[in-house]
Amino acid sequence: MKAGVSQAPGDYVYFKSQVPLHKISIGNKQWRYYDFGPKSVPPLICIPGIAGTADVYYKQIMSLSIKGYRVISVDIPRIWNHMEWVQSFEKFLDTLSIYHIHLYGTSLGGFLALVFAQHRPRRVKSLVLSNTFLETHKFAAAMPWSPIVNWTPAFLLKRYILSGIRDGSHEPFIADSIDFVVGQVEILSSDDLSSRLKLNVNAASVGPLSLSDSFITIMDLKDQVSERFPGARRAILKTGGDFPFLSRPDEVNLYLQLHLRRVGVEAQLDNQPGTSKDDGADQSTDDNQGGNNFDSLPGQRNDGANDGAYQPKTSGQNGDNNGSDETKSSGPNTDNTSGSVLSSEDIGIMKEFMAFQLLVQASLFPVMLQHQMGVFSVSCKMLFNV
Repeated sequence: MKAGVSQAPGDYVYFKSQVPLHKISIGNKQWRYYDFGPKSVPPLICIPGIAGTADVYYKQIMSLSIKGYRVISVDIPRIWNHMEWVQSFEKFLDTLSIYHIHLYGTSLGGFLALVFAQHRPRRVKSLVLSNTFLETHKFAAAMPWSPIVNWTPAFLLKRYILSGIRDGSHEPFIADSIDFVVGQVEILSSDDLSSRLKLNVNAASVGPLSLSDSFITIMDLKDQVSERFPGARRAILKTGGDFPFLSRPDEVNLYLQLHLRRVGVEAQLDNQPGTSKDDGADQSTDDNQGGNNFDSLPGQRNDGANDGAYQPKTSGQNGDNNGSDETKSSGPNTDNTSGSVLSSEDIGIMKEFMAFQLLVQASLFPVMLQHQMGVFSVSCKMLFNV
């Protein structure tokens, strides 16, 4: 699907009418980003993959900002190596006067989030990773023509990137998410695509992190990533395709909200969502296996013990960690002897999650009914020798 207002989803058109697009030049890099939600809340910064832009997280921006969270979604600017990414992203944060951040990265964006967390541990307070990886060697081996990527025509780069999206028939909501991403790829320039492919194939791997596993959530169960962070939370997405943040936004947004609460980010519902100060930026409105599992009740592990995951505050999430690069959980709430008393906001989240599960079960009811009717029909034929 080609990008265009006439073909864009209605909620995306509404998003563009409400949330301004910011463009700011820092050095020789231009950053294109959305910034929405209370500015007093530490932001969740969303970093897309090769085929993504800042726009692909519009459903997260709209949903979480209403709940009192600040969400920043960025384009990956024209950056050609990983240390350049670390330095450029840090300058971007400094320009916005942001120090402590929470990162949500998908695919290449997840890898870049890990690289930044490795080299700037004081700034990154938590990570949410989806469909990501820990090293780039396999991508380099699969792309032997990477040395000439800078001279490759844009239409060939787009064809190569889109070939990585799963082909075949899809459920309507997955097909719509693919169409939206394809539309975003169409607006990217040859230099944009070349730089992202370079980041994806330049030899690099994620080293040790100072961040505790308890401040990491993994939204899929890739063996490499889950083995590297055995203590990370697992958010199981049973369906959703390559872009669950578009195809399953309610589920993804709920997991993001649970993650932010678990790591001590407090929503500011009294503040209306808004945009950041101009700061010299141009604005445009055109343009259950192992570990901890979110399937268990908030504040409880699968073994029935209370791990304090949903306490409002944890140590190391606000302030400078007293010079320490490592962030540690504060552990169970000693003020609550039973460990089971929940705040009204916790109960609200639980109700929302339970309602979501009921909706999923309701959507499967017609399929189950059809199956049972088929079994009944076969049984009658066998019984009466029809």
